[in-house]
Amino acid sequence: MRDQVNKDTTKFLQSNGLRIAYEEFGQPSDPVILLVAGLYNQLVRWPIEFCELLVAKGFRVIRFDNRDIGLSDKMDGVRAPSLFRLMLKHYLRIPVDAPYSLDDMAADTVGILDALNIQQAHIVGMSMGGMISQLVTAKYPDRILSLTSIMSTSGERGMGVASAKVSAAMLRPVTKERSALDNAVNIWQMIGSPAYPMSDDDVRALIKAEHKRSSNPAGYMRQIAAIRTAPGRAKLLRTITVPVLIIHGNQDLLVPVSGGLDTAKYIAHAQLELFEGMGHTLPIALLPDFVELIVNQAHRA
Repeated sequence: MRDQVNKDTTKFLQSNGLRIAYEEFGQPSDPVILLVAGLYNQLVRWPIEFCELLVAKGFRVIRFDNRDIGLSDKMDGVRAPSLFRLMLKHYLRIPVDAPYSLDDMAADTVGILDALNIQQAHIVGMSMGGMISQLVTAKYPDRILSLTSIMSTSGERGMGVASAKVSAAMLRPVTKERSALDNAVNIWQMIGSPAYPMSDDDVRALIKAEHKRSSNPAGYMRQIAAIRTAPGRAKLLRTITVPVLIIHGNQDLLVPVSGGLDTAKYIAHAQLELFEGMGHTLPIALLPDFVELIVNQAHRA
């Protein structure tokens, strides 16, 4: 995986009242593929190789930092609800207010198209970005030509839910013996793709480069709150009529494959592709396969 952290290529636009950082590749006249990143993932989590492969297929590719992450505007001074409150919401269905919602992030995403004068695009989202992309496709149907939802879920109760072990690791506090970087490497390796492993040194280098680009730990909890307080999307998913591709790894421990299967259940015409040995990462070796699937889906639109 080549170094993808380069502030010199980053541009900015105004969307939904926020300053959003983005990068684009390809020709302005080519059809657009908009990439929506996951929980606390900066735009660089979309491998540059992936973007280049899509450009070689004749697409203009745009990747961006969601609100509260990377070089986009942060929601400083706004606290997320505690984990205890989020647990009460999940188990007892007690209402909880979050600083912002996935619907707000969907509006941010559409605002990017508006700012760039793009009437329609193909949308590809991974993990939380898949949730956002589902909302954009369902709620703004005139703007989306096709949807690809990667290692994501429907938001329905009990589907695509991480194990207690993984959840605990993601919330493990920093100690004198264990740094935030140590925690991040441990989480990556825990939820990674067993058939396509990365060394600790490679993972550490990638995370350090991202941290150097930007760090906003408070945004992590605010984005978690947006996910945890979002209602299920089954009813909205049933309304989607554009071509839909669902990609998931059979060994995903963060968003188990039940999330992808359940998403496909509500979209009768969806194409579901499961990959053996894939966890909650985008293995470089599989990028050509993903691109072929996405491009074929786009050509159906």
